Amino acid sequence: MAKATNDAQLLIQSIHKAYAATPTNLKIIDLYVVYAVMTALIQVVYMAMVGSFPFNSFLSGILSCVGTAVLAVCLRIQVNKDNKEFKDLPPERAFADFVLCNLVLHLVIMNFLG
Repeated sequence: MAKATNDAQLLIQSIHKAYAATPTNLKIIDLYVVYAVMTALIQVVYMAMVGSFPFNSFLSGILSCVGTAVLAVCLRIQVNKDNKEFKDLPPERAFADFVLCNLVLHLVIMNFLG
């Protein structure tokens, strides 16, 4: 049991050390993704406790949170300097794509609300 605890602590320390080298703009995007996922989880817990009477509203809220999180992950992938696949893409263009896709996503969500 002590070996497993030691291995877990070593794993956590190595992850923390690797994440400390992450640029600040990627950490901000990571916080935004965590916020979006936590908001979706809070909505699911609320629906489980209270009920899902306006189901379209519940579904729209969940899809909005998950869609926003997915788009933020795509932004993180495009902005990351270590990613060689998007090295020619300027960060401003990636952010513009993120904003435009969020606009389209939320227009669809508002349409789905009815």
